Amino acid sequence: MLLASLVGCGGRRSEPVGTTVRVYFLRDGKVAPVARQVPAVGAPGAAEQELANGPTAQERAIELTTAPAGSRALRAQLAYTRSQFQGYEGAPRRAFEDLTPAILVESPLPFESVTSPLRASGTANTFEATFEYELTGAKGRVLAHHFETATSGSGTRGTFDFTARFEVADAEDGTLTVFESSAENGERIHVVRIPLRLVP
Repeated sequence: MLLASLVGCGGRRSEPVGTTVRVYFLRDGKVAPVARQVPAVGAPGAAEQELANGPTAQERAIELTTAPAGSRALRAQLAYTRSQFQGYEGAPRRAFEDLTPAILVESPLPFESVTSPLRASGTANTFEATFEYELTGAKGRVLAHHFETATSGSGTRGTFDFTARFEVADAEDGTLTVFESSAENGERIHVVRIPLRLVP
């Protein structure tokens, strides 16, 4: 296991070096990432173990689940979780487009603490590549709202990367909501909500 450098006169006990990885569970039958802290050495195997452990109680409360063993949905979870690591040679993400949400937010992740400007990134496959985001704080007040455009859409998945500025006096719970507005009636569709901790 990788060890941190010894510091101080005479040194001190070294601590294992950790790293943050994404583990993909399911929300409404589509892949949805969460963050996990794992050892830097052996991170791919540790990420798979976290996947096998399933979502936490906090994650289950936001309706994250995992697929049964041997199912195609579980293969999608594994492919997404594994593909973040260098050297992955398994099934590509595009093989599971039907199990990928129209808007997949890969940063920030649920329950993450964020400061302004919040940076959001991921992939999207929406009509004419457009979608919207709304950042709300405590009691649902809107802190930011804007239209965004992915690099492609209308049947071809593209990437997106945007920032959202906000102001809060003290740390508070908030939610990043991404969605597409229906061309038919303007209603919100393909809605994804990411609970966050907003920090001044």
